[in-house]
Amino acid sequence: MGGCVSTSSQSTCSSRGNGKRVSPSCMGMGICRRKRNKKTFADHVNTLQHLPSIPNRIFTNGKSRASCIFTQQGRKGINQDAMIVWEDFMSEDLTFCGVFDGHGPHGHLVARKVRDALPLKLLSFLHSYQSKQNGSSTACFKADLKKLDAGDSEKDSSTEDKLDCLWREAFLKSYKSMDKELRSHPNLDCFCSGSTAVTVVRQGSNLFMGYIGDSRAILGSRDSSDSMVAIQLTVDLKPDLPREAERIKRCKGRVFALQDEPEVPRVWLPFDDAPGLAMARAFGDFCLKEYGVISIPEFSHRLLTERDQFIVLASDGVWDVLSNEEVVEIVSSAPTRSSAARILVDSAAREWKLKYPTSKMDDCAVVCLFLDGKMDSESDYEEQGFSTATLQSNHSGNAMESDDGQISEPYLQRNFTVRSSEENDSFRRIPVEIEGNEEPVMAEDQNWSGLEGVTRVNSLVQLPRFSEERPNS
Repeated sequence: MGGCVSTSSQSTCSSRGNGKRVSPSCMGMGICRRKRNKKTFADHVNTLQHLPSIPNRIFTNGKSRASCIFTQQGRKGINQDAMIVWEDFMSEDLTFCGVFDGHGPHGHLVARKVRDALPLKLLSFLHSYQSKQNGSSTACFKADLKKLDAGDSEKDSSTEDKLDCLWREAFLKSYKSMDKELRSHPNLDCFCSGSTAVTVVRQGSNLFMGYIGDSRAILGSRDSSDSMVAIQLTVDLKPDLPREAERIKRCKGRVFALQDEPEVPRVWLPFDDAPGLAMARAFGDFCLKEYGVISIPEFSHRLLTERDQFIVLASDGVWDVLSNEEVVEIVSSAPTRSSAARILVDSAAREWKLKYPTSKMDDCAVVCLFLDGKMDSESDYEEQGFSTATLQSNHSGNAMESDDGQISEPYLQRNFTVRSSEENDSFRRIPVEIEGNEEPVMAEDQNWSGLEGVTRVNSLVQLPRFSEERPNS
Protein backbone atom coordinates (compact mmCIF):
# COMPACT_ATOMS: atom_id res chain seq x y z
CA MET A 1 0.00 0.00 0.00
CA GLY A 2 2.36 2.79 1.05
CA GLY A 3 0.84 5.28 -1.38
CA CYS A 4 -0.53 7.63 1.24
CA VAL A 5 1.61 10.74 1.35
CA SER A 6 0.71 14.00 3.05
CA THR A 7 1.91 17.11 1.28
CA SER A 8 0.76 19.44 4.02
CA SER A 9 4.13 19.67 5.72
CA GLN A 10 6.48 18.68 2.93
CA SER A 11 7.64 21.92 1.43
CA THR A 12 10.85 22.77 -0.29
CA CYS A 13 13.17 25.19 1.47
CA SER A 14 13.94 28.16 -0.69
CA SER A 15 15.33 31.53 0.25
CA ARG A 16 13.40 34.68 -0.44
CA GLY A 17 16.50 36.83 -0.22
CA ASN A 18 19.07 37.20 -2.97
CA GLY A 19 21.78 38.68 -0.79
CA LYS A 20 25.04 37.15 0.29
CA ARG A 21 24.69 33.53 1.31
CA VAL A 22 24.91 32.95 5.03
CA SER A 23 26.07 29.62 6.39
CA PRO A 24 23.47 28.46 8.92
CA SER A 25 26.01 26.90 11.28
CA CYS A 26 24.07 28.19 14.25
CA MET A 27 20.69 28.91 12.68
CA GLY A 28 19.75 30.94 15.71
CA MET A 29 19.95 27.94 18.01
CA GLY A 30 22.84 29.20 20.07
CA ILE A 31 24.92 26.26 18.89
CA CYS A 32 27.95 28.12 17.60
CA ARG A 33 30.78 26.36 15.86
CA ARG A 34 33.50 25.71 18.36
CA LYS A 35 36.47 23.44 18.72
CA ARG A 36 35.33 19.85 18.93
CA ASN A 37 35.95 18.17 22.22
CA LYS A 38 36.52 14.49 22.76
CA LYS A 39 32.94 13.82 23.85
CA THR A 40 30.79 12.65 20.95
CA PHE A 41 27.04 12.88 20.67
CA ALA A 42 26.86 9.12 21.23
CA ASP A 43 28.42 9.74 24.61
CA HIS A 44 25.87 12.48 25.20
CA VAL A 45 23.00 10.12 24.40
CA ASN A 46 24.40 7.57 26.80
CA THR A 47 24.17 10.13 29.58
CA LEU A 48 20.45 10.52 28.86
CA GLN A 49 19.54 6.95 29.66
CA HIS A 50 18.41 7.97 33.12
CA LEU A 51 16.07 10.69 31.92
CA PRO A 52 14.41 11.55 35.25
CA SER A 53 17.75 12.82 36.56
CA ILE A 54 18.38 15.21 33.66
CA PRO A 55 18.59 18.82 34.97
CA ASN A 56 15.79 21.23 34.06
CA ARG A 57 13.60 18.44 32.68
CA ILE A 58 10.24 17.85 34.39
CA PHE A 59 7.56 15.34 33.43
CA THR A 60 5.45 14.96 36.58
CA ASN A 61 3.31 17.50 38.41
CA GLY A 62 5.47 20.45 39.40
CA LYS A 63 7.18 23.57 38.12
CA SER A 64 10.38 24.76 36.49
CA ARG A 65 11.95 28.19 36.13
CA ALA A 66 9.33 29.37 33.65
CA SER A 67 6.59 26.74 33.58
CA CYS A 68 4.21 24.57 35.55
CA ILE A 69 2.73 21.23 34.50
CA PHE A 70 -0.07 19.10 35.88
CA THR A 71 -1.94 15.94 34.93
CA GLN A 72 -4.88 14.16 36.53
CA GLN A 73 -6.31 10.75 35.82
CA GLY A 74 -9.88 10.59 34.57
CA ARG A 75 -12.42 7.93 35.43
CA LYS A 76 -11.64 5.52 32.61
CA GLY A 77 -8.69 3.64 34.04
CA ILE A 78 -4.98 4.35 33.93
CA ASN A 79 -3.84 7.87 33.05
CA GLN A 80 -2.85 7.77 29.37
CA ASP A 81 -1.65 11.38 29.18
CA ALA A 82 2.00 12.41 29.37
CA MET A 83 3.74 15.79 29.40
CA ILE A 84 7.20 17.32 29.53
CA VAL A 85 9.04 20.63 29.85
CA TRP A 86 12.77 20.57 29.14
CA GLU A 87 14.51 23.89 29.74
CA ASP A 88 18.09 24.47 28.53
CA PHE A 89 17.24 22.07 25.75
CA MET A 90 20.55 21.89 23.86
CA SER A 91 21.31 25.51 24.74
CA GLU A 92 20.36 27.93 27.46
CA ASP A 93 17.69 29.81 25.53
CA LEU A 94 15.92 26.73 24.12
CA THR A 95 12.88 25.21 25.83
CA PHE A 96 11.04 22.09 24.66
CA CYS A 97 7.43 21.47 25.74
CA GLY A 98 5.10 18.63 24.86
CA VAL A 99 1.77 16.99 25.69
CA PHE A 100 0.96 13.44 24.54
CA ASP A 101 -2.45 11.76 24.80
CA GLY A 102 -2.38 7.98 24.43
CA HIS A 103 -5.26 5.75 23.34
CA GLY A 104 -5.86 2.04 22.92
CA PRO A 105 -4.87 -0.84 25.20
CA HIS A 106 -1.26 0.34 25.50
CA GLY A 107 -1.80 4.06 24.91
CA HIS A 108 -0.26 5.03 28.24
CA LEU A 109 2.99 3.28 27.29
CA VAL A 110 3.02 4.83 23.82
CA ALA A 111 2.50 8.35 25.20
CA ARG A 112 5.32 7.95 27.72
CA LYS A 113 7.64 6.41 25.17
CA VAL A 114 7.06 9.34 22.83
CA ARG A 115 7.52 11.80 25.70
CA ASP A 116 10.93 10.33 26.47
CA ALA A 117 12.22 9.52 22.98
CA LEU A 118 10.93 12.32 20.72
CA PRO A 119 12.97 15.13 22.34
CA LEU A 120 16.10 12.98 22.06
CA LYS A 121 15.44 12.44 18.37
CA LEU A 122 15.11 16.18 17.91
CA LEU A 123 18.39 16.65 19.77
CA SER A 124 20.06 14.00 17.64
CA PHE A 125 19.01 15.70 14.41
CA LEU A 126 20.21 19.11 15.60
CA HIS A 127 23.55 17.74 16.79
CA SER A 128 23.99 15.95 13.48
CA TYR A 129 23.25 19.17 11.65
CA GLN A 130 25.73 21.02 13.82
CA SER A 131 28.43 18.45 13.10
CA LYS A 132 27.94 18.86 9.36
CA GLN A 133 28.24 22.64 9.66
CA ASN A 134 31.46 22.50 11.67
CA GLY A 135 33.45 22.19 8.46
CA SER A 136 32.37 25.64 7.35
CA SER A 137 34.76 28.54 7.72
CA THR A 138 31.96 31.05 7.93
CA ALA A 139 31.61 32.65 11.34
CA CYS A 140 28.48 31.55 13.09
CA PHE A 141 25.67 33.94 13.77
CA LYS A 142 22.61 34.21 15.87
CA ALA A 143 19.92 36.17 14.10
CA ASP A 144 17.50 38.30 16.05
CA LEU A 145 14.34 37.53 14.12
CA LYS A 146 12.43 40.24 15.94
CA LYS A 147 13.81 42.62 13.31
CA LEU A 148 12.07 40.65 10.61
CA ASP A 149 8.68 42.13 11.51
CA ALA A 150 9.97 45.42 10.17
CA GLY A 151 11.53 43.69 7.17
CA ASP A 152 14.97 45.21 7.69
CA SER A 153 16.88 43.43 4.95
CA GLU A 154 16.99 40.63 2.48
CA LYS A 155 19.66 39.01 4.63
CA ASP A 156 17.31 38.78 7.58
CA SER A 157 14.60 37.38 5.32
CA SER A 158 16.98 34.75 4.04
CA THR A 159 17.98 33.87 7.59
CA GLU A 160 14.36 33.41 8.59
CA ASP A 161 13.84 31.06 5.66
CA LYS A 162 16.87 28.97 6.62
CA LEU A 163 15.85 28.84 10.26
CA ASP A 164 12.27 27.88 9.39
CA CYS A 165 13.57 25.25 6.98
CA LEU A 166 15.93 23.73 9.53
CA TRP A 167 13.30 23.36 12.24
CA ARG A 168 10.71 22.06 9.78
CA GLU A 169 13.11 19.32 8.71
CA ALA A 170 14.02 18.61 12.34
CA PHE A 171 10.38 18.06 13.31
CA LEU A 172 9.54 16.02 10.21
CA LYS A 173 12.51 13.69 10.57
CA SER A 174 12.13 13.32 14.34
CA TYR A 175 8.45 12.39 14.06
CA LYS A 176 9.21 9.95 11.24
CA SER A 177 11.97 8.32 13.27
CA MET A 178 9.71 8.14 16.33
CA ASP A 179 6.96 6.29 14.48
CA LYS A 180 9.51 3.95 12.89
CA GLU A 181 10.86 3.10 16.33
CA LEU A 182 7.38 2.36 17.64
CA ARG A 183 6.65 0.07 14.69
CA SER A 184 9.73 -2.05 15.39
CA HIS A 185 9.63 -1.86 19.19
CA PRO A 186 10.06 -5.41 20.54
CA ASN A 187 8.07 -4.93 23.76
CA LEU A 188 5.41 -2.37 22.89
CA ASP A 189 2.41 -3.35 20.78
CA CYS A 190 1.30 -0.26 18.88
CA PHE A 191 -0.88 -2.01 16.31
CA CYS A 192 -4.10 -0.68 17.83
CA SER A 193 -2.58 1.78 20.31
CA GLY A 194 -1.15 5.21 19.69
CA SER A 195 -0.70 8.77 20.89
CA THR A 196 -1.20 12.36 19.88
CA ALA A 197 1.61 14.89 20.18
CA VAL A 198 1.74 18.66 20.43
CA THR A 199 5.33 19.83 20.74
CA VAL A 200 6.74 23.34 20.97
CA VAL A 201 10.28 24.66 20.94
CA ARG A 202 10.69 28.22 22.19
CA GLN A 203 13.94 29.99 21.36
CA GLY A 204 14.04 33.68 22.13
CA SER A 205 11.30 35.35 20.13
CA ASN A 206 10.78 32.26 17.94
CA LEU A 207 8.19 29.57 18.48
CA PHE A 208 8.44 26.36 16.47
CA MET A 209 5.57 23.87 16.62
CA GLY A 210 5.01 20.33 15.40
CA TYR A 211 1.84 18.38 16.15
CA ILE A 212 -0.37 15.43 15.26
CA GLY A 213 -3.76 14.40 16.64
CA ASP A 214 -6.14 16.56 18.65
CA SER A 215 -4.05 17.84 21.54
CA ARG A 216 -3.86 21.62 21.28
CA ALA A 217 -1.66 24.63 21.95
CA ILE A 218 -2.89 28.18 22.47
CA LEU A 219 -1.26 31.53 23.17
CA GLY A 220 -2.42 34.00 25.80
CA SER A 221 -1.72 37.52 24.56
CA ARG A 222 -2.80 41.10 25.19
CA ASP A 223 -4.66 43.08 22.55
CA SER A 224 -4.41 46.81 21.85
CA SER A 225 -6.69 47.55 24.80
CA ASP A 226 -4.50 45.44 27.10
CA SER A 227 -7.16 42.75 27.46
CA MET A 228 -6.19 39.09 27.44
CA VAL A 229 -7.10 37.22 24.26
CA ALA A 230 -6.67 33.61 23.16
CA ILE A 231 -4.85 32.74 19.93
CA GLN A 232 -5.01 29.14 18.77
CA LEU A 233 -1.62 27.92 17.58
CA THR A 234 -2.55 24.45 16.31
CA VAL A 235 -5.42 22.76 14.49
CA ASP A 236 -7.24 19.74 15.91
CA LEU A 237 -6.44 17.20 13.18
CA LYS A 238 -9.79 15.42 13.03
CA PRO A 239 -10.78 12.99 10.26
CA ASP A 240 -13.48 15.31 8.87
CA LEU A 241 -11.07 18.11 7.94
CA PRO A 242 -11.32 18.14 4.13
CA ARG A 243 -7.66 17.48 3.43
CA GLU A 244 -7.46 14.72 6.04
CA ALA A 245 -10.66 13.00 4.88
CA GLU A 246 -9.55 13.13 1.25
CA ARG A 247 -6.25 11.45 2.05
CA ILE A 248 -7.89 8.73 4.17
CA LYS A 249 -10.49 7.92 1.52
CA ARG A 250 -7.84 7.90 -1.20
CA CYS A 251 -6.03 5.23 0.83
CA LYS A 252 -9.23 3.11 1.10
CA GLY A 253 -9.90 4.06 4.71
CA ARG A 254 -13.43 5.09 5.69
CA VAL A 255 -14.59 8.17 7.60
CA PHE A 256 -17.98 8.30 9.29
CA ALA A 257 -19.57 9.08 12.64
CA LEU A 258 -21.70 6.78 14.77
CA GLN A 259 -25.36 7.56 15.29
CA ASP A 260 -25.01 8.12 19.03
CA GLU A 261 -22.17 10.65 18.53
CA PRO A 262 -22.77 12.40 15.19
CA GLU A 263 -20.27 15.15 16.04
CA VAL A 264 -17.38 12.67 16.18
CA PRO A 265 -16.03 11.54 12.79
CA ARG A 266 -13.83 8.45 13.00
CA VAL A 267 -11.43 6.46 10.82
CA TRP A 268 -12.38 2.87 10.03
CA LEU A 269 -10.77 -0.04 8.22
CA PRO A 270 -12.15 -0.77 4.73
CA PHE A 271 -13.16 -4.31 5.71
CA ASP A 272 -14.25 -3.95 9.34
CA ASP A 273 -16.12 -1.43 11.50
CA ALA A 274 -13.01 -0.94 13.62
CA PRO A 275 -11.09 0.64 15.22
CA GLY A 276 -12.94 3.96 14.85
CA LEU A 277 -10.03 6.30 15.55
CA ALA A 278 -11.20 9.84 16.35
CA MET A 279 -8.17 11.58 14.81
CA ALA A 280 -6.47 11.64 11.43
CA ARG A 281 -2.83 11.63 12.54
CA ALA A 282 -1.15 9.79 15.39
CA PHE A 283 1.92 7.91 16.48
CA GLY A 284 1.34 4.16 16.41
CA ASP A 285 -2.09 2.90 15.29
CA PHE A 286 -0.36 0.78 12.65
CA CYS A 287 -3.57 -1.05 11.79
CA LEU A 288 -4.60 2.20 10.06
CA LYS A 289 -1.29 3.42 8.66
CA GLU A 290 -1.96 1.80 5.28
CA TYR A 291 -5.39 3.41 5.17
CA GLY A 292 -4.59 7.11 5.47
CA VAL A 293 -3.69 7.75 9.12
CA ILE A 294 -0.22 9.30 9.18
CA SER A 295 2.35 10.54 11.69
CA ILE A 296 3.64 13.43 9.57
CA PRO A 297 3.34 16.54 11.74
CA GLU A 298 1.92 19.88 10.84
CA PHE A 299 4.66 22.47 11.35
CA SER A 300 4.41 26.18 12.03
CA HIS A 301 6.73 29.00 13.06
CA ARG A 302 5.56 32.07 14.93
CA LEU A 303 7.41 35.19 16.03
CA LEU A 304 6.50 36.19 19.56
CA THR A 305 5.96 39.79 20.61
CA GLU A 306 6.09 41.58 23.94
CA ARG A 307 2.29 41.31 24.12
CA ASP A 308 2.44 37.52 24.27
CA GLN A 309 2.20 36.30 27.87
CA PHE A 310 2.04 32.51 28.03
CA ILE A 311 1.50 29.29 26.08
CA VAL A 312 -0.83 26.49 27.15
CA LEU A 313 -0.54 22.94 25.82
CA ALA A 314 -3.24 20.48 26.85
CA SER A 315 -4.86 17.18 25.95
CA ASP A 316 -8.44 17.00 24.72
CA GLY A 317 -9.73 16.27 28.23
CA VAL A 318 -9.38 20.02 28.77
CA TRP A 319 -10.54 21.24 25.36
CA ASP A 320 -13.65 19.04 25.40
CA VAL A 321 -15.12 21.13 28.21
CA LEU A 322 -13.31 24.49 28.14
CA SER A 323 -12.96 27.01 25.31
CA ASN A 324 -9.69 28.72 24.38
CA GLU A 325 -10.94 31.94 25.96
CA GLU A 326 -11.91 30.21 29.20
CA VAL A 327 -8.48 28.59 29.42
CA VAL A 328 -6.71 31.93 28.97
CA GLU A 329 -8.94 33.52 31.59
CA ILE A 330 -8.26 30.72 34.10
CA VAL A 331 -4.49 30.78 33.62
CA SER A 332 -4.18 34.57 33.65
CA SER A 333 -6.26 34.88 36.81
CA ALA A 334 -4.52 32.10 38.77
CA PRO A 335 -3.36 33.36 42.21
CA THR A 336 0.18 32.17 41.47
CA ARG A 337 1.79 31.08 38.25
CA SER A 338 2.93 27.86 39.87
CA SER A 339 -0.68 26.86 40.46
CA ALA A 340 -2.00 27.73 36.99
CA ALA A 341 -1.79 24.24 35.47
CA ARG A 342 -3.36 22.58 38.51
CA ILE A 343 -6.17 25.14 38.68
CA LEU A 344 -6.87 24.66 34.97
CA VAL A 345 -7.15 20.88 35.40
CA ASP A 346 -9.38 21.36 38.46
CA SER A 347 -11.60 23.69 36.42
CA ALA A 348 -11.86 21.12 33.63
CA ALA A 349 -12.79 18.43 36.17
CA ARG A 350 -15.61 20.61 37.52
CA GLU A 351 -16.88 21.28 34.01
CA TRP A 352 -16.96 17.57 33.27
CA LYS A 353 -19.20 17.03 36.30
CA LEU A 354 -21.46 19.95 35.43
CA LYS A 355 -21.81 19.38 31.68
CA TYR A 356 -21.66 15.60 31.53
CA PRO A 357 -22.59 14.24 34.97
CA THR A 358 -23.26 10.72 33.68
CA SER A 359 -20.01 10.46 31.72
CA LYS A 360 -16.54 9.32 32.68
CA MET A 361 -14.14 12.26 32.83
CA ASP A 362 -11.19 12.05 30.46
CA ASP A 363 -7.55 12.30 31.54
CA CYS A 364 -6.22 15.86 31.54
CA ALA A 365 -2.64 17.07 31.06
CA VAL A 366 -1.57 20.73 30.97
CA VAL A 367 1.68 22.59 30.35
CA CYS A 368 1.80 26.35 31.03
CA LEU A 369 4.91 28.15 29.74
CA PHE A 370 5.29 31.79 30.80
CA LEU A 371 7.14 33.75 28.16
CA ASP A 372 8.80 36.32 30.41
CA GLY A 373 10.66 33.49 32.12
CA LYS A 374 9.44 34.40 35.59
CA MET A 375 7.76 32.23 38.20
CA ASP A 376 6.72 32.60 41.83
CA SER A 377 9.01 32.33 44.81
CA GLU A 378 9.53 28.88 46.31
CA SER A 379 7.54 29.85 49.38
CA ASP A 380 4.54 30.82 47.26
CA TYR A 381 4.88 27.51 45.44
CA GLU A 382 4.88 25.46 48.62
CA GLU A 383 1.82 27.32 49.90
CA GLN A 384 -0.07 26.01 46.89
CA GLY A 385 0.54 22.42 48.02
CA PHE A 386 3.14 21.45 45.41
CA SER A 387 6.35 19.56 45.94
CA THR A 388 9.68 20.24 44.24
CA ALA A 389 9.99 20.26 40.46
CA THR A 390 10.46 16.56 39.94
CA LEU A 391 8.17 15.21 42.67
CA GLN A 392 4.74 14.00 41.78
CA SER A 393 1.63 15.36 43.47
CA ASN A 394 -0.40 12.99 45.62
CA HIS A 395 -3.50 13.52 43.51
CA SER A 396 -1.96 13.27 40.06
CA GLY A 397 -3.44 9.87 39.31
CA ASN A 398 -0.27 8.72 37.57
CA ALA A 399 0.85 5.14 37.78
CA MET A 400 4.36 4.55 39.05
CA GLU A 401 6.93 4.63 36.27
CA SER A 402 10.38 3.19 35.95
CA ASP A 403 13.15 5.18 34.28
CA ASP A 404 12.11 3.96 30.84
CA GLY A 405 8.44 4.71 31.42
CA GLN A 406 7.43 1.08 31.57
CA ILE A 407 4.70 0.19 34.05
CA SER A 408 2.69 -2.90 34.78
CA GLU A 409 0.17 -3.74 32.08
CA PRO A 410 -3.47 -2.82 32.78
CA TYR A 411 -6.25 -5.29 32.20
CA LEU A 412 -8.05 -4.55 28.95
CA GLN A 413 -11.44 -4.35 30.68
CA ARG A 414 -10.14 -1.35 32.64
CA ASN A 415 -9.43 0.54 29.46
CA PHE A 416 -12.71 2.11 28.47
CA THR A 417 -11.40 3.61 25.24
CA VAL A 418 -12.54 0.39 23.55
CA ARG A 419 -16.19 -0.57 23.32
CA SER A 420 -17.35 -4.15 23.18
CA SER A 421 -18.37 -5.62 19.84
CA GLU A 422 -21.90 -6.15 21.18
CA GLU A 423 -22.25 -2.42 21.77
CA ASN A 424 -20.74 -1.59 18.42
CA ASP A 425 -23.10 -3.85 16.47
CA SER A 426 -26.05 -1.72 17.54
CA PHE A 427 -24.54 1.52 16.21
CA ARG A 428 -25.44 3.05 12.92
CA ARG A 429 -23.02 5.05 10.89
CA ILE A 430 -23.41 8.59 9.67
CA PRO A 431 -21.31 9.49 6.63
CA VAL A 432 -19.09 12.55 6.72
CA GLU A 433 -19.52 14.80 3.72
CA ILE A 434 -16.51 16.64 2.32
CA GLU A 435 -17.23 19.69 0.25
CA GLY A 436 -15.10 20.21 -2.80
CA ASN A 437 -11.38 20.77 -2.32
CA GLU A 438 -11.71 22.99 0.68
CA GLU A 439 -8.51 23.26 2.76
CA PRO A 440 -8.44 23.80 6.52
CA VAL A 441 -7.26 27.34 7.20
CA MET A 442 -5.88 28.65 10.47
CA ALA A 443 -6.79 32.14 11.52
CA GLU A 444 -6.02 33.91 14.76
CA ASP A 445 -9.66 34.82 15.29
CA GLN A 446 -10.92 31.32 14.50
CA ASN A 447 -11.49 28.98 17.42
CA TRP A 448 -10.99 25.41 16.25
CA SER A 449 -13.15 23.92 18.95
CA GLY A 450 -12.82 20.56 20.61
CA LEU A 451 -15.92 18.41 20.86
CA GLU A 452 -18.95 20.41 21.86
CA GLY A 453 -22.07 18.70 23.14
CA VAL A 454 -20.55 15.25 23.24
CA THR A 455 -20.93 13.48 26.55
CA ARG A 456 -17.83 11.36 26.22
CA VAL A 457 -15.68 10.64 23.22
CA ASN A 458 -13.47 7.57 23.17
CA SER A 459 -10.45 7.74 20.87
CA LEU A 460 -11.13 4.15 19.76
CA VAL A 461 -14.40 2.28 19.45
CA GLN A 462 -13.20 -1.33 19.23
CA LEU A 463 -10.27 -3.46 18.15
CA PRO A 464 -10.34 -4.89 14.62
CA ARG A 465 -11.11 -8.57 14.02
CA PHE A 466 -8.35 -9.64 11.64
CA SER A 467 -9.28 -13.29 11.88
CA GLU A 468 -12.04 -12.66 9.38
CA GLU A 469 -11.26 -13.04 5.71
CA ARG A 470 -10.68 -9.71 4.00
CA PRO A 471 -12.53 -8.97 0.77
CA ASN A 472 -10.47 -8.74 -2.37
CA SER A 473 -9.60 -5.16 -3.21
